[in-house]
Amino acid sequence: MPSPDGTPTKITQGTRTKGGIGESTLRPDGILKVTGEFAYSSDMWHEDMLWGQILRSTVAHAEIVSVDTSEALATPGVYAVMTYDDLPTEVRNYGLEIQDTPVLAHGKVRHHGEPVAIVAADHPETARRAAAKIRVEYRELPVVTDEASALAPDAVLVHEHRDDHHAGHVPHPNIVHRQPIVRGDVTAARERADVVVEGEYTFGMQDQAFLGPESGLAVPEEDGGVHLYVATQWLHADLRQIAPVLGLPEDKVRMTLSGVGGAFGGREDLSMQIHACLLALRTGKPVKIVYNRFESFFGHVHRHPAKLHYEHGATRDGKLTHVKARIVLDGGAYASSSPAVVGNAASLGVGPYVVDDVDIEALALYTNNPPCGAMRGFGAVQACFAYEAQMDKVAKELGLDPVEFRQLNAMEQGAIMPTGQLVDSPAPVAELLRRVRTMPMPPERQWESSEGADVRQLPGGLSNTTHGEGVVRGVGYAVGIKNVGFSEGFDDYSTARVRMEVVGGEPVATVHTAMAEVGQGGVTVHAQIARTELGVAQVTIRPADTQVGSAGSTSASRQTYVTGGAVKNACELVREKVLDIGRRKFGSYHPAWATAELLLEGGKVVTDGGEVLADLVDVLGAETVEVEQEWRHRPTEPFDLRTGQGNGHVQYSFAAHRAVVEVDTELGLVKVIELACAQDVGKALNPLSVLGQIQGGTTQGLGVAVMEEIVVDPKTAKVKNPSFTDYLIPTILDTPTIPVDVLELADDHAPYGLRGIGEAPTLSSTPAVLAAIRDATGLELNRTPVRPEHLTGTV
Repeated sequence: MPSPDGTPTKITQGTRTKGGIGESTLRPDGILKVTGEFAYSSDMWHEDMLWGQILRSTVAHAEIVSVDTSEALATPGVYAVMTYDDLPTEVRNYGLEIQDTPVLAHGKVRHHGEPVAIVAADHPETARRAAAKIRVEYRELPVVTDEASALAPDAVLVHEHRDDHHAGHVPHPNIVHRQPIVRGDVTAARERADVVVEGEYTFGMQDQAFLGPESGLAVPEEDGGVHLYVATQWLHADLRQIAPVLGLPEDKVRMTLSGVGGAFGGREDLSMQIHACLLALRTGKPVKIVYNRFESFFGHVHRHPAKLHYEHGATRDGKLTHVKARIVLDGGAYASSSPAVVGNAASLGVGPYVVDDVDIEALALYTNNPPCGAMRGFGAVQACFAYEAQMDKVAKELGLDPVEFRQLNAMEQGAIMPTGQLVDSPAPVAELLRRVRTMPMPPERQWESSEGADVRQLPGGLSNTTHGEGVVRGVGYAVGIKNVGFSEGFDDYSTARVRMEVVGGEPVATVHTAMAEVGQGGVTVHAQIARTELGVAQVTIRPADTQVGSAGSTSASRQTYVTGGAVKNACELVREKVLDIGRRKFGSYHPAWATAELLLEGGKVVTDGGEVLADLVDVLGAETVEVEQEWRHRPTEPFDLRTGQGNGHVQYSFAAHRAVVEVDTELGLVKVIELACAQDVGKALNPLSVLGQIQGGTTQGLGVAVMEEIVVDPKTAKVKNPSFTDYLIPTILDTPTIPVDVLELADDHAPYGLRGIGEAPTLSSTPAVLAAIRDATGLELNRTPVRPEHLTGTV
């Protein structure tokens, strides 16, 4: 497009599209969230709606002798009470992989807090009181709570008649899934080792502790279907499980994502979705269900607690000879995603190290403890805690520096995983350790000032338990490896619909996906991708729903990679269609339309040299260009069930931490002063969001290191602390300074070279904190979380 004097114009820095990839653009929902104006799922309202309530079991394992709902039904304001016998179809179970979870308990309950009946009433308090009037008679059964009771020859079977696809290869019916990883010859390698170090480790049950409780609103439709507005992580997986239970085709179960107040894996399984839909269809009225905090602890899966036994061997010069491990995960009463968690724990169980001889067995148990499933880190967290403790032990036994010992054995690009898979993208493990180690250390005795001790900087904080007496500093390091995306042959894809048109005299792009925005910032990145690829300033992000193809789950650090990849791909296809329109309209005016590499930039069509050919407004005119396209990453394959060999993962991510702690050795109180992190992110699409993800993941790892644990009574399998009064999570006073060093080494197989980032910092932060506490106290500390009694010897 020539200027008035006839010379070609060029795109300038000032006219380039702003807010694209690589910029720290602000979140569209950010201001609304910090001002309290954002509408979460629990804020939804509908005229004439009813309130749903769930009655849960008070025991962990029992036969249901009888259920009497008569008094509840007679309560004024109650519209419906439903039990298992009222379900509309023969499909009465659900599950992500194994459909073993009853919609409502039938015959028996298998864990404390299992749903038994549901109520709909005109007021939430009426619904609660009516549910309390339901009389359930139980005949209690022995509980299975650990490996010994689960695998005993005469063990009570949690599921008596298994017919799932894992049942045929496990050695006991109370094992959900078992995955060995066998490579090389551990027996021969042990003979070559100069030192052999063993360790037993215990990892506690962690809760996702998202602040927005499970909630949703089900609205019956005139066509006999239902529209569910819900906070979830995976709309289409929910749909696949909900529709058969309701007896409806999937196109009559419409789902729209509502505001999600955090997830971290805990919303990947169903909670209240089916119950709300059942009550809405039963009553013909909209039904809203919102869990209180007590219910939330029973209403979603948790992180698997684990028992881990490790053996590491090394030569005197510091080279690892072998790793042998047994990882036992407690899956609780129902399978959820336990099989995939087992696969991760096994395949990543050696850590980011080169070891030729490996023998790992990972398994998940059925017990009567609370069901466990997805949580940030997904099996790799538990393994990392154990193998990093082992690396410190081996280094100490050899008299080597723990960081240098890790660097000596660190994998790099071209390494072979214990599964036989080639690591074909950057793996800067040694460099991350170097970077985190060379960060400036926080100053000593920060609590001291001319005015006396600032107790906020001391262990115990404002409880004023010490002014520095008995306080010892410790420093610890750890590094971890996490897979990105769904693995083991899962068809991991996403769908994006992108439209481009002229609105109000300027070009506008609209992006529509089913991606669940749970706080990770995907809606921000999708707009950045559209601006980058289509050269428009105005981008509209449509609400996520099931009127577009699946985006998969917001988990496994996959959404920016996979749905971001789908958006990029759809934008590229839209761009080509727009350029075809331009060639048709204006191709005769300038030879560059046929010969040059053309881009969309700053609302214009430009050559790769920056010469402007046309305005997008003129190119599009009244035309609309729309593309909906699926996008997949490279295929993976299942691990062999005997050897664990196979190209099971699509990408790996790495993070390293240095923890600095101060410990009151007399009272057993810990103050984490700093948790420095170095992480390779491939390409930071939004640097500010990257920083937030790394700091958030680090903080969750800190929580499970020193405070977070769901405590289950080993005799009754009942949860003892289902509240934020007794289940502690880090507050701003507990959260240390978290300096971050971001490394950007592109993965050529990924969109923009990016690497999934959300989970890796959750792995290494926990063992780094434990290593620092060991350094301060000299104690072995083989369990997490560390409690004061573990440090004072008063267990």
